Amino acid sequence: MSFLGDDYLNAGFSRRLGWGSSPALLLVDPVMAYLVPDSPLYCDTAAAALTAMASLLGAARAAGHPVAFTAVGFADETCAEAPLFATKVPGLRVFADGSPLAALPPQLTPVPGELMIRKHYASAFAGTALAAWLTAGRVDTVVIGGYSTSGCVRASAVDALQAGFRPMVVREACADRAPGPHTSNLFDLDAKYADVVSLDSARQHME
Repeated sequence: MSFLGDDYLNAGFSRRLGWGSSPALLLVDPVMAYLVPDSPLYCDTAAAALTAMASLLGAARAAGHPVAFTAVGFADETCAEAPLFATKVPGLRVFADGSPLAALPPQLTPVPGELMIRKHYASAFAGTALAAWLTAGRVDTVVIGGYSTSGCVRASAVDALQAGFRPMVVREACADRAPGPHTSNLFDLDAKYADVVSLDSARQHME
């Protein structure tokens, strides 16, 4: 354990939420914008995270757990639905309707009964019906993977906790454009808002 980790533990952080009895899988913005090299949002670790997300999806489907996907979407490149967000991050224009970068990859194609959420902001819960859908399904634990760790994954995990669900962020199933933000945000999520778990552990609990 590092000095920083010891300091957090001694201060009362990093306790375990633990798994509940009814998990759902939430894949946050696993879209082509992070996988295509000439995209402004490209992340060179996204492909490995995609493989992990596909593995989680297979486990969730085999066990009959609820599955939800999100993707940012705007009517056009003005991103008028979220003007301040788009001012801060002009790269969001890649999520305009019709953009191939806004599409899910073939490995993560939803099937009937799975929820597909179109969102305008970072969190999967912001302005969406996700919390109500999870509550209706009697879900108590949300298993999370997606892009990017420091952005939409983090925001979704924090809001999951605030909505009364146990967030389990799967380390290998998340990616960011640089290792520093990825590592530091996983550390901070694990300290304050979620349990950061391994892919193997998540699969075992879902199976």
